[in-house]
Amino acid sequence: MQHAKIPSNNPIKPIRRNISGVLLLDKPHGISSNKAVQIAKRLFSAAKCGHTGTLDPMATGLLPLCFGEATKFSSVLLGADKTYEATLKLGFLSTTGDAEGEISQLITDVGNLTLLFCEQVLQRFIGTIMQVPPMYSALKHQGKPLYVYARNGSTIERPAREIVIHEIQINALTGNELQLSVRCGTGTYIRTLAEDIGKALGCGGAYLTQLRRTSIDRFHLPQAHTLSALEEMAAMDQDNCLLPIDCLLQKFPAITLDELAALHIVQGRIIHSPSLDISNMPAANTVRLYDHQQRFLGLGEITNERKIAAKRLLADRFSTAC
Repeated sequence: MQHAKIPSNNPIKPIRRNISGVLLLDKPHGISSNKAVQIAKRLFSAAKCGHTGTLDPMATGLLPLCFGEATKFSSVLLGADKTYEATLKLGFLSTTGDAEGEISQLITDVGNLTLLFCEQVLQRFIGTIMQVPPMYSALKHQGKPLYVYARNGSTIERPAREIVIHEIQINALTGNELQLSVRCGTGTYIRTLAEDIGKALGCGGAYLTQLRRTSIDRFHLPQAHTLSALEEMAAMDQDNCLLPIDCLLQKFPAITLDELAALHIVQGRIIHSPSLDISNMPAANTVRLYDHQQRFLGLGEITNERKIAAKRLLADRFSTAC
């Protein structure tokens, strides 16, 4: 007697590709950075993908994603300068600092604010300033993110931290809405900056109604792709959107190794060659390493003896170089 087959409870897992590269994504409104990663991972059928620094769900704009071996170098952009376009609603406060929180009105009339007055006040925020991180942030206290305490109604004392604001430009001032472009260093919370600017303008505070990241380091928003555009592309066209891994590492000087030196470095040896021009490089300096065919191998480090040691290499180079 033939028995009917019982359907498996385990769905067939999609085949994942071991692809590597960097995707400049224009993150849409309403999804988290992690959700954007999962969507991109599905679109590319990628085995591994991660982002280089979060954008809040309400924020849009540039979010570099790292696939495969590029994830080894994703932390490089965490400390990079960033540029944002922000819209502030003056005279209001939000529990989260943006439009997602509970909004309370502080004053009904922001007065006759002028561009000249706003520009004068904004000058106070240029340079190195102190900023208290918001409660709705991923910073941790006793192992838990601050937003967990905030959602439970608790407030944790947060010490002020140094941040750097390189530039603030006013794009528009209409009624109680102030549109700004902000170029800042790492660790800056634009939500907190908006609130502090609102207070300095005599409006009691402000919150963000829109936030769009337009640049990170040498990458700019016009280079980015949307999820909807990627969804409509064929797989080959999607892959053509990926930038090479070493695009993340252009701040490090490049060293080209001969065939033997490349073989030795991927084998874990410390290398030295008279042909390598590293005499002027300080010890502990990080360098980009390429083989004689100009294939990127990974990062190396200059030792005190003016030799090169492997720092972080691409795994797939071990098989091709050996």
